[in-house]
Amino acid sequence: MAQFLIFGLGYTAKRLAARLQAAGWSVEATGQEGNLDFEDQDAVRAAIARASHILSSVPPDRGSGADPVLELYGDALGSEWLGYLSSTGVYGDCRGAWVDESAPVGHGRRLARAEADHRWMELGAHVFRLPGIYGPGRSALERVREGKAHRIDLPGQVFSRVHVEDIAGGVLAALDKPRGAYNLADDVPCSQNQVIEEACRLLGLEPPSLETLEAANLPPAARGFYAENRRVANGKAKRVLGWTPTYPDYRSGLRALLKSRT
Repeated sequence: MAQFLIFGLGYTAKRLAARLQAAGWSVEATGQEGNLDFEDQDAVRAAIARASHILSSVPPDRGSGADPVLELYGDALGSEWLGYLSSTGVYGDCRGAWVDESAPVGHGRRLARAEADHRWMELGAHVFRLPGIYGPGRSALERVREGKAHRIDLPGQVFSRVHVEDIAGGVLAALDKPRGAYNLADDVPCSQNQVIEEACRLLGLEPPSLETLEAANLPPAARGFYAENRRVANGKAKRVLGWTPTYPDYRSGLRALLKSRT
């Protein structure tokens, strides 16, 4: 039986694990509700030896900037298939331009992520570069309902996003495809304001007033989200992996999330 090992069983990796198990895979994992303690080197190294496929969703350490998986287990990663969930933040600010996998990385605010991205690429991994992730329990619908949504007055600011199930679909599509970097994003980059406005429309609520970035008093991580501006191209994943997003735009994604709750 094919053995899949996941480092970091978080929001996205849990969706992937569920789909792998439904398809008959044996899945082991570190992190929340996984069967392995990341610090138990004997157990984890034994799982690495058993695994035919290994994927890491663990981000760089916030303090040191190092990749915890590579630092502790990089010498043992020799499975036939490696994967890494990276970020389109490695491209930095592109001033609203389209960006694909041929673009330079490492000149934005995600320097540690870009370094980890590079190291996984050197190992021969499938590196999945992800924009803003949304899905059940984590979308503009929840922010609007909870009164936490903002509309920021930043004309021309554009983002890309991807539904969590489309990430899982992209990883599954890559299991028998060439290694390398792949952007997994939907087809319709747009401003965050448009997403909030659509969520309000679906919920029958008035959108929040426009406000400046300073007046919104956002936490540092959220402010950083607005510091970069790019449109993420997904053509390579479609062409090479044969991947097509089930939710090609934020409208279809939000409608499906709302329907699943009713």
